[in-house]
Amino acid sequence: MAFQDILIEKNDRHVAIIMLNRPEQMNTFSIRMAQELNQALLDLDADPGVRVILLKGSGKAFCAGIDVNELAGKTPMEYQAWIESMEQPLVTISKLKKPVIAQVHGVAVANGMGLAAAADLVIAADNVRMGLTAINVGLNCVGPVIPVSRCVGRKKTLELLLYGDLIKAQEALSLGLVNKLVPKEDLEDQALAWAADLAQKSPVAVRIAKTAFYRSEDMHYEARFAYMNEAFARLCTTEDAKEGVSAFFEKRPPQWQEK
Repeated sequence: MAFQDILIEKNDRHVAIIMLNRPEQMNTFSIRMAQELNQALLDLDADPGVRVILLKGSGKAFCAGIDVNELAGKTPMEYQAWIESMEQPLVTISKLKKPVIAQVHGVAVANGMGLAAAADLVIAADNVRMGLTAINVGLNCVGPVIPVSRCVGRKKTLELLLYGDLIKAQEALSLGLVNKLVPKEDLEDQALAWAADLAQKSPVAVRIAKTAFYRSEDMHYEARFAYMNEAFARLCTTEDAKEGVSAFFEKRPPQWQEK
């Protein structure tokens, strides 16, 4: 499928890069970009040569939310279908077998903050700003707040949702919205290196770990242990598990079988 609002690049380190490519609009979501992003995520998840997906934005911003030029003149049902399309990538990321790392610079606001929060991991520039800003124009971020709320406690989540303030990089880190902060001039190189490091892990172990984590997330405490133990038992029967343990004892790099 040929894309117009995103760019895709793959490298020999098993990392695929998706770039949101509407720089003049600060990578705001249009229907087309949302649909292309969602399809690209699914395509790369099915690509056997890809182990990690790195998601970033072109130009000055990671993503400044939704393009409000598409807002006017819809019926309630059309608005619902429209916003569901905009938010589908945020849902899809949690269903992928492969990890998604967001490389965030500039601003990540509204649906852009939701997209960053929905990613499995986030590496950000040390001058980044994030916020659920739609309340400031008479709208709200009740969709993007869902992944944000899984990173942040209830009181702070509601503050972000209701006040629409921007938070700086260090606060985003302390709230758990970001895993790593790096100097803005080093972001490109360090994000790619971090993704490549993850791509060196057993693809089977990573896939089972991510899938089990998301599927168990809403289970009660004891049931979650039972589910995770079953997932671990399945992993122990794989060729990658056997190879990893053998390589450890033989003091050599593992050769992953991916099965």
